[in-house]
Amino acid sequence: MTSASLRAMKRFRSETSSVQTIMTDFLDIDAPEDIRPLNEDAAVDIWIARWLRMRRIDLVRRYNCDPRRLYEIWEGTRFPGSREKALKRFEAEYPGLMDRVDFGTHRRIPRRPVDDMEGQLGLFE
Repeated sequence: MTSASLRAMKRFRSETSSVQTIMTDFLDIDAPEDIRPLNEDAAVDIWIARWLRMRRIDLVRRYNCDPRRLYEIWEGTRFPGSREKALKRFEAEYPGLMDRVDFGTHRRIPRRPVDDMEGQLGLFE
């Protein structure tokens, strides 16, 4: 291997380990024992976790909530102003990751076409 490729591998390892450290630090906070409704501060943290590529199951365990509540936040139906607040906080806390993150909202993908109203009943004709 050339010295340039060795330097690139070391830089990749250090960047990867720093992202892993960020993820473990973020998830180190204890999950609440009881089910409480999500608030706007939690929504900001959920947006940041999405951008840090946290697993959905880890977020569900941390906030002790239904996964559909996460998607409501990511679609912007609950706490619509939280995304902008999270973006400002993310830029302040993780400036090195700004060019690597997709800041888009969640997009629903329908399982079947909307005009297919009869479903599988058409197979019996």
